[in-house]
Amino acid sequence: MIHAKVRMVLPQERFNEAVAILAPMTERTRADRGCLGCQLHRDVLEESALIFEELWATEADLERHLRSRDYHQLLLIMELAKTPPEVSFDTVSHSSGFETILKARA
Repeated sequence: MIHAKVRMVLPQERFNEAVAILAPMTERTRADRGCLGCQLHRDVLEESALIFEELWATEADLERHLRSRDYHQLLLIMELAKTPPEVSFDTVSHSSGFETILKARA
């Protein structure tokens, strides 16, 4: 499983335009083969920052997405950022949920 994340701070005058492009892209990505999840967030502590997160089943699924027209649009939006975007691809070998909290607090 691969967790992909892009965080970018956009000029305020371009923020709504970026959201208008990325919101439908998020929905389309969720429907892509191998996508386990895709979300678009606004950073509440930094008003013009957006976080685009994806979870992919395999590296091949991610690579196919990175070559897509949608990802090209994301790259174009990243070019608008006021500072270099933060981009990360993390391989996840194990995932747990609420049981981890219960175990730690027991």
